[in-house]
Amino acid sequence: MLTSRTFLKRTRAGAVVKVVREHYLRDDIPCGVEFCPLCPIRPGQPLGLEARPSGAASSLCRGPHYLLPDTNLLLHQIDILEDPVIKNVIVLQTVLQEVRSRSAPVYKRIRDVIGNPEKHFYSFTNEHHRETYIEQEQGESSNDRNDRAIRVAVKWYSEHLKKIQNEENEDIQVVFLTNDRNNKEKALEEGITAYTCEEYIKSLIDNPDLVDRLACVSDEGKEIESGKIIFPEHVPLSKLQQGIKSGIYLQGTYRASRDNYLEATVWVHGDGEENKEIIIQGLKHLNRAVHEDIVAVELLAKDEWVAPSSVVLQDDGQNEDDVETEEEKENILKVSVDKNMLRPTGKVVGIIKRNWRPFCGMLSKSQIKEARRHLFTPSDRRIPRIRIETRQADKLEGQRIIVAIDGWPRNSRYPNGHFVKNLGSAGDKETETEVLLLEHDVPHQPFSQNVLSFLPKMPWSITEKDMKHREDLRHLHVCSVDPPGCTDIDDALHCRELENGNLEVGVHIADVSHFIRPGNALDEESAKRGTTVYLCEKRIDMVPELLSSNLCSLRSNVDRLAFSCIWEMNQKADILKTRFTKSIINSKASLTYAEAQMRIDSAALNDDITVSLRGLNKLAKILKKKRIDNGALTLSSPEVRFHMDSETHDPIDLQTKELKETNSMVEEFMLLANVSVAQKIYDEFPEFALLRKHPAPPPSNYDILVKAAKSKNLEIKTDSAKALAESLDKAESPDFPYLNTLLRILTTRCMMQAVYFCSGMDSDFHHYGLASPIYTHFTSPIRRYADIIVHRLLAVAIGADRTYPELMDKHKLADLCKNLNYRHKMAQYAQRASVAFHTQLFFKTKGVVNEDAYILFIRRNAVVVLIPKYGLEGTVFFEEKDKPMPKLHYNSEVPSLTVEGTILCLFDKVKVNITLDASNIQHQKIRMELVEPKILASGVPAHLSTETSSNNEPEKKKKKLQQ
Repeated sequence: MLTSRTFLKRTRAGAVVKVVREHYLRDDIPCGVEFCPLCPIRPGQPLGLEARPSGAASSLCRGPHYLLPDTNLLLHQIDILEDPVIKNVIVLQTVLQEVRSRSAPVYKRIRDVIGNPEKHFYSFTNEHHRETYIEQEQGESSNDRNDRAIRVAVKWYSEHLKKIQNEENEDIQVVFLTNDRNNKEKALEEGITAYTCEEYIKSLIDNPDLVDRLACVSDEGKEIESGKIIFPEHVPLSKLQQGIKSGIYLQGTYRASRDNYLEATVWVHGDGEENKEIIIQGLKHLNRAVHEDIVAVELLAKDEWVAPSSVVLQDDGQNEDDVETEEEKENILKVSVDKNMLRPTGKVVGIIKRNWRPFCGMLSKSQIKEARRHLFTPSDRRIPRIRIETRQADKLEGQRIIVAIDGWPRNSRYPNGHFVKNLGSAGDKETETEVLLLEHDVPHQPFSQNVLSFLPKMPWSITEKDMKHREDLRHLHVCSVDPPGCTDIDDALHCRELENGNLEVGVHIADVSHFIRPGNALDEESAKRGTTVYLCEKRIDMVPELLSSNLCSLRSNVDRLAFSCIWEMNQKADILKTRFTKSIINSKASLTYAEAQMRIDSAALNDDITVSLRGLNKLAKILKKKRIDNGALTLSSPEVRFHMDSETHDPIDLQTKELKETNSMVEEFMLLANVSVAQKIYDEFPEFALLRKHPAPPPSNYDILVKAAKSKNLEIKTDSAKALAESLDKAESPDFPYLNTLLRILTTRCMMQAVYFCSGMDSDFHHYGLASPIYTHFTSPIRRYADIIVHRLLAVAIGADRTYPELMDKHKLADLCKNLNYRHKMAQYAQRASVAFHTQLFFKTKGVVNEDAYILFIRRNAVVVLIPKYGLEGTVFFEEKDKPMPKLHYNSEVPSLTVEGTILCLFDKVKVNITLDASNIQHQKIRMELVEPKILASGVPAHLSTETSSNNEPEKKKKKLQQ
C-alpha cells in the first residue's frame, strides 16, 4: 500500500514548488515474537522476542511481559537496557530514528544490543506497518506525533498478542516504559500498562542493585537540601549562537587543569590569532563545564585578567556544601603578578555541547552511617567529583568503578551521576589495564560477529583470482627482521645483485587491503580503531588476529600476498628505477634484530639470506648518511623494556632498550619506501593523497635547549633542521659522554607532533624531523589504518584495484585523518600509562633503590631528573606541606637553583633513592629522595614525586611547577 503526502515549498530563488512524499506501507512485517502463528515467516530473519519472555521477576508485572521504551528513556537509560537482566524489549523504528538524530553513541550502543541474540531485543518497523503508521495531525508537533505513534504501536502489540494468547492460552503483556509524565498519563487513559523506568526497575524482586544504574534525568530528585544557588544560569543555546555570531561570546573547547581544580583553559575555535587561549578561574566562572565540553565564553574586562596560577590545588571534597572554603582557595590564586604575565580571561556563560563519557575512578564513601549518597572520585584529575546514590557502598569500596554524569544543577557543588559498572579491585593488573584503556578511549572490545563475518574462510589458500595483477616473487630470498616475539610481521626485505652490476632492493609489505574491502564492517571497525595499541604485556589489535598474526603476517616458509616497492640502485645507493607491484612472496627467514646482526657479523656465514642482509646493511648506512647530510634529525628518547616473570607476569627487571645496527637498517628502507610511495600517490592524486607531515617548531620552543647547551659552553643553532642536526653532532664533551644523549632527549621535547593530512586540504607537506619534502605511511598496514588507505591509493595508481567514492572525497579523508591523529595520540598516552603502571609494580617489591640520575630541567622550586637505567623521569620538589621552607635562589639565565647554599645546575649528575608511595591507591607515585649532593640544612625535603598513575600523560602535563 502506498500513502503520499503533498506540501508546498519555497526555493531559494523564491519560486514555489509542489513536493510529493511517497511512503510505502506493508502488512507482512512480523511482530518479532518467536513462532508467532499470525506473522509471515521470513527466512534469515534474526531471532527476536522469546515466545514466552524470560527476564527479571517484577512485583508490578507478575506474568511474562515484553518492554517497549520511548525515545527519552532509551537515550538516558541505555546503561539499564544494556544490563543482562533486561531482555525481550521491542525497539520501535520511530524511537530508533529519533535516537539516531540525537545521539550517535547511544544509537550505536542500542544497535549492538539489538544485534546480541542473548538479549532478545527486536526492532519493529512501525513506520511502514499498515496498522501502526499514523499521519501527523493539523497543529500537532512532530514530538507529539511520535509519542502518539509509540502508543499506537503499544496498543497494536497488545491486541496482536491477545490473538496469539487465545490460541496458546498464555497471558503476555506489553509494558510501556516512559519518564514523560504527559505521555504516561495519556497511555494509562488509553488502557496501556505504563510505568516510569524507576518504578519498573525498583519492582524487580531479585535485582535491587540495578537501581544504582538509573540515570537521574530530572535534577529535582537529587538537589542538595540547602537549595542555595552556587552557579550562574546557563544562557540558552539559541542566544549563545546569536552571541557567537555577533562576537559577544567566543566558542571553544574547555580544558580543565590537572593540578588546580579552580582553573581551566578554553581553546577558542577559528583561525583568529587573538584570544586563542582564554583562562577561566574560580568556581562561578568555571560554571559547571567539564573537561572537553564545547563552551561559550564571555571575555572579562582587561582589569580583571589574571595570570596562569602556579599553585597546586586538589579538591579534597570533604564538605561538598562548604562554598566559603572555595572562596578562600580562590583568593590564594589572586596574587600580584607582573603585568606581562596577564592573559585573556573569561567566564563560561553556556554549554554548546557536552562531551561527557563514562568515567573510571573510585568511591569516596560517605562518613554518615547507612548513607546512600556518596562522592565518586574520577582517576582523571581534570574531571570533578560526581555525586551518586548507591546501596552497594561497602561492596564498592576499594574497587575501580565506572560512573556516568546525568546532570549538574545550579545549586549543586558537584554533578549528579549514576553507577554503571564495577571493574574490579584497585591495583589489580587486569583492572588497571582496563582502566587505562577506557580512560584513553582505546576501543578494545572483542570484534563482533558482524566484523568477523568478513574474514576469509579457513583453510585459506591463494587462488588464480588472487594472482590477477600480481607478480610471483616467491623465488626471491626475502626475509623479515623484527623484535623478539613479534607475530604481526608487516614487512620483509630482499637485496640481490643484477647482471649489470647494480642492486635490486625490495620492500615487501603485507597486502592487508586485499582482505579488508572498503565500506564493510571489518573496514569500518579498523578505521574506528585507527591503530594497534601496544601495552607492556598486551596488544590491542586494529584487525582480528586471523589477519594480524596469520594471513597478513609475512611469516617464513608460507606463501603470502604482499605489496612490493622495488628499486634498482647503484653501489652508491642512488635510485635509478622505482616500481610498485602487488605480489606473492615466500619469506625464507623470520629473524630478530639480534639474529640478523649475528648473521651480518659472522664470517662463517655466506648463504643467500646473509649476503642479502649484508647488501641491505651496506646500502642502509649510505642512505642514512645522505639523509643526515640533508638535515634529518637523530633524536633520542629513553625507551624501557620490562622482563616479566613467566608465572606471575610481574616485571622482574627493567632496563632501557638497546638498539642494534639492524634496527637502523630496517628503518632506512621503511623510510625510503614511505617517501617513494608518497611521491607516487601525490603525483597520481594531488587532491586526495593521504600524507604525513611534521611541522617545524616555533623558535621559542628551542629556548630551553639553547640555554642548556650554553651552560656547558656549547652552541646549538636552530635556524634550520640541518643547522640543528650539525650542531647536535658537534655537541660532545670528552669527560661527559652522556651529555649528547641528554641534549638529544631535550631536543625531542621541543618538537611538534607529526600528523596525517589530506593533500587537497593543506599546502605545507614538509616533514621537519626527516628533512623530507613529502612523506606518508605505507609500511605497517597491519597496525595502522592510514597505511591501508595509502595501499588503496597506490593500487588504483598502478591499475591493480578500483577506486570508490570516499577515497576521492578530500573532506571525508580529512575527517578520517582527524580520527587517526586522535587515535595515535591516545595510543601513545595509553602506552606511557602502561609503562608507568608496570614501573610501579617493579618498584613495589624493591624497597629503597639507589640510582644515578641527571638533572634535565631547572624550575623555581624544583629540579626534573632523568634516571638513564630505567628511563624514568620526575621532579624533586624542595617545598613540602607543613615543613619549613628552604632558602631557594633561582637563576633563569644559567639556569641553576641554589638550595640552602648547594648549587644544582642543568645536567648535573646526582644520586637518588627510589621508593613507591602507595598511600593513595588511585594515584600511586614513584617517590625519590635526593641523596647526593646532600642538602645540609635540617628539615629540608628533597622528594621527587612523579605521578605514574594509570591516567598518566606526557611529561609536560605532569605536576605543575612554578616557572
